[in-house]
Amino acid sequence: MDYLYLIAGLVGLFFGGEALVRGSVGIARRMAIPPLLIGLTVVGFGTSTPELLVSVDAAWRGVPDISLGNIVGSNIANILLIIGLSALVWPIKVMGATLRRDTAVMMAAALVLVPIFAMAQMGRAAGLLLVTGLVAYLVWVYRQPGAMEIEDVGVPAPASALVSALWVIGGLVALMVGARFLVNGAVNIARGYGISEAFIGLTIVAVGTSLPELATSLIAAFRRQSEIAIGNIVGSNIFNVLGILGMTALIAPIPVASRFLTFDLPLMIAVSLVLTALLLTRPVIGRGIGVAMLAGYVAYVWAAQG
Repeated sequence: MDYLYLIAGLVGLFFGGEALVRGSVGIARRMAIPPLLIGLTVVGFGTSTPELLVSVDAAWRGVPDISLGNIVGSNIANILLIIGLSALVWPIKVMGATLRRDTAVMMAAALVLVPIFAMAQMGRAAGLLLVTGLVAYLVWVYRQPGAMEIEDVGVPAPASALVSALWVIGGLVALMVGARFLVNGAVNIARGYGISEAFIGLTIVAVGTSLPELATSLIAAFRRQSEIAIGNIVGSNIFNVLGILGMTALIAPIPVASRFLTFDLPLMIAVSLVLTALLLTRPVIGRGIGVAMLAGYVAYVWAAQG
């Protein structure tokens, strides 16, 4: 039964996230919101909603290792697993100052977590700091020259406001149910097999909540839309740290286990640095790098069991 809960939760998160994004984009377009803001806020937040609901649910239910592992593990999986798979599908061309700017923000957000995790407790003050950082980043991007001319976000949306609203409602319901099922199944499986809740959060739950990003990046890779394939991941990692982790801490303060400060967070920072170096020094992320990233993710999963 626990495995059925886990599978049902993953399915609910995937389809719920897709429905929420489509419905929200439809409403945003009918309200004449600029494409840039739709991409940064509606799509970015929508694809990160699974992480938010799972992390909040886990924090409320007293399993903070799953809550934190979900965010840290998602960011690691986004870079090593999803970019690695995308590069295998088609080599990713590195282009645009915008992408490099956002990668620098992703790197800064990861480094901010070091002193926060060192306090062994993510309180509401830390949560407010992270959310404020996200708001400041969005305002800064919106005010950049040429921001309003950025083309459409490429997300299909319902034609009418009513259908869009129904998509949003249905997506939220599916996400809430999926989050509850996923946490239930993950916690019971971890306890049944004597596996740490942190490991479950860093792997199964993290990859499960990253399914929207996986689908978006792989589709972009098949279509040879390199900037979307990487931009989706970079944007998601920024939202995960500043938005999702920040809001989770605002709702329910999170104890931080020592392993996150000594192992998982340093690894997240390291892989973020690797991605930053690749974007600054290479014109293409080829299949060889993709294989190396996937091998790195397998090694991380193996090491994370300890």
